[in-house]
Amino acid sequence: MDRIRIVGGAKLNGTIPISGAKNAALPLMIAALLTEDTLILDNVPRLADVAQLQRILGNHGVDIMSAGKRSGDHQYQGQTLHISAKNIIDTTAPYELVSKMRASFWVIAPLLARMHEAKVSLPGGCAIGTRPVDLLIMALEKLGATIAIDGGYVVASAPGGLRGAEIEFPKVTVSGTHVALMAATLAKGTTIIHNAACEPEITDVADCLIKMGAKISGAGTPRIVIEGVDQLHGARHTVLPDRIEAGTYAMAVAMTGGDVQLSGARPELLQSALDVLTEAGATITVNNEGIRVARNGAGINPVTVTTAPFPGFPTDLQAQLMALMTCAKGVSHITETIFENRFMHVQELARFGARIQLDGETATIDGVAKLRGAPVMATDLRASVSLVIAALAAEGETMVNRIYHLDRGFERLEDKLSACGATIERISG
Repeated sequence: MDRIRIVGGAKLNGTIPISGAKNAALPLMIAALLTEDTLILDNVPRLADVAQLQRILGNHGVDIMSAGKRSGDHQYQGQTLHISAKNIIDTTAPYELVSKMRASFWVIAPLLARMHEAKVSLPGGCAIGTRPVDLLIMALEKLGATIAIDGGYVVASAPGGLRGAEIEFPKVTVSGTHVALMAATLAKGTTIIHNAACEPEITDVADCLIKMGAKISGAGTPRIVIEGVDQLHGARHTVLPDRIEAGTYAMAVAMTGGDVQLSGARPELLQSALDVLTEAGATITVNNEGIRVARNGAGINPVTVTTAPFPGFPTDLQAQLMALMTCAKGVSHITETIFENRFMHVQELARFGARIQLDGETATIDGVAKLRGAPVMATDLRASVSLVIAALAAEGETMVNRIYHLDRGFERLEDKLSACGATIERISG
């Protein structure tokens, strides 16, 4: 089991290249199931989740070719995937594959839309609350699918194909919007999604589907309209930069002090987080290369933040912000409204000497002058990186255990941080 060893206290200075977004790459790869032609995706990050989804798609008969680096590429340039779902040989996604990653459940939408049937295991993934699939099933039923749950599998069929419908989500759901969007592209007639998620990754997937011949308007707003087409064709699409990775490194710079250029980051994808960082005392500058983050001399100011769907403060940056606030000059409040179980990092941050009290969905953080290194354990993807942020500023040595969570969502984290002066290394075994 790999671990990461960090000796805190160094400021971060230099450039960190931002990888392609995991939360866009996964649904984009799944969208390749909608066509017989090849879908080419550029800037796909090298992550454990991407590799796992390649195995899942391979199980359906999908051929995936990964193009290697070309001369002139920098070392963090994302990979290019050529994904061909010409012959889908199996419409079942088995438990042993789907249980490792929630997003793989979404294959149900293109399989049902194109093959008119699918049998997909109920999902696994991060242990951050129930995150049920009931809204995804509701959306597919609205589009005319017959669905049963049998032995831990969702068994779906639509013998005559899916039909356009009005889908109203009772709450904003990113996964539900992805599933409804993909399924509706090949449905007969018009589909309107009400209360759709507005996340940039939804817009990125819609942009790719439009290149493939889908008729979609309104992506990025709460009302998306899809006119079904008979078939989609191949296309080439570049995955947008990862706003959560950019926000994570921005928090790390605010925590340690220093001056770092986040190369390739797009400010409009994480404006709410940049506003909070500015309030906390960091200096944010937008330039042609991306976003520059600095904190030199000034202390960390406390903030009050509530997570919300895009364009609000992302739940995926909540743990990182909490790590930052452990050293603020005063009392901060963070309220988590998206996932009910997303405070598992609190006990681990306490091991550094952080003072955090939980009351329902709100954490009150009383800033301390110094954190001290400690052995800690990662519990989920975003919580694990909050421990890295705390460790970078803590006195002495920290050992982060169970880092396979980190590898699911952060490409070469220790390389990117050590290039900016952090003392961080991966210890294998």
